[in-house]
Amino acid sequence: MPLSPDALQLLRPDGSIATGDHLQAYQAIADTLSDDQLQLMYRTMVVTRALDLEAGTLQRQGQMALWVPSVGQEACQVGSALATRAQDTIFPAYREHSIARLRGVSMLQIVKLMRGLTHGGWDPKEHGNFHLYTLVLSAQTLHATGYAMGIGFDGAAGSGDLDKDEATIVYFGDGSTSEGDTHESMVFAQSYQAPIVFFLQNNHWAISTPVRVQSRTPLYLRATGYGIPSVQIDGNDPLISYAVTKHNMDRARSGHGPQFIEALTYRMGAHTTSDDPTKYRDEEELQFWAERDPIGRFRVFLGNRGHSEEFFDEVDEQARDEVSDFRRDVLALLAPPSSKIFEHVYSSPHKNLEEQAAWLAEFEDSFIPKEGPT
Repeated sequence: MPLSPDALQLLRPDGSIATGDHLQAYQAIADTLSDDQLQLMYRTMVVTRALDLEAGTLQRQGQMALWVPSVGQEACQVGSALATRAQDTIFPAYREHSIARLRGVSMLQIVKLMRGLTHGGWDPKEHGNFHLYTLVLSAQTLHATGYAMGIGFDGAAGSGDLDKDEATIVYFGDGSTSEGDTHESMVFAQSYQAPIVFFLQNNHWAISTPVRVQSRTPLYLRATGYGIPSVQIDGNDPLISYAVTKHNMDRARSGHGPQFIEALTYRMGAHTTSDDPTKYRDEEELQFWAERDPIGRFRVFLGNRGHSEEFFDEVDEQARDEVSDFRRDVLALLAPPSSKIFEHVYSSPHKNLEEQAAWLAEFEDSFIPKEGPT
């Protein structure tokens, strides 16, 4: 099951650098990454995976009804997220944990969402323009396209100033490419030349349905039917993810309209904790992708660049510390007051809502035992 010959790759599975004339422009972009940025890539992948695995354990222990793991998909997320600019707006699906971390959303906030303790999770404007997780399949492609159209109408893209021009990027999975929402989004994005990058994380399984059943052609070619420039990359290579995303985001910001990236990666765990992948996946396929693990190959790459064992040990220690704190914080979570359901329904005070809140408070108080003899 070799990787698609169309997939661009800078970092081979063994940690060495791929070469070729077709890669020169992307290699030049990747070469601009500083050692600090490369270390941030590695640190984010390692710590996010550790927290991700712990969240799965906590779900099994009854701390939340559901968990959506991202193990195996860290590279395409980290690389692409670091290629965005602060003014860009990100629309995730529901397993973009590495991107969330880079934009200031903690794993605890995601747990609160999965545990039903919030009305969505976080304020995007307070967390790096990172929008809420969207569990309705593909709906975020519509949200992102509409937002990008607004950027275009406002003249906030295409000015030639990449430090100010804006774009959106939307993440979705291979299953979403079979949804009408995604195709409608591409129609509108292309018609209005919206500054948006469609980032497809092809993890090869829409729950139990493989890509080979979903599509008889490579998924990135679907975008070409709408006239959208598209490219396929090795999604387990953070360097190519960074370089290609940076190139495409710059094009979108510069007024060249929508762009499409298909990142070939693999969901190493279950679709969610309610899923059992052993029922439909074979061990040979799992082993193939395990040998192409994004963290392992990136560690070799950094080692070849001279990054010390002390750095790797320090990252591992940070991961253990954060997991310990994370478990403690999850176990300490309390149910929010029922009054919270009235927050953020309207942008300004609302008489009917205030009356409903007062009624609910009085109703709940009627169940509180009164002091003194009964």
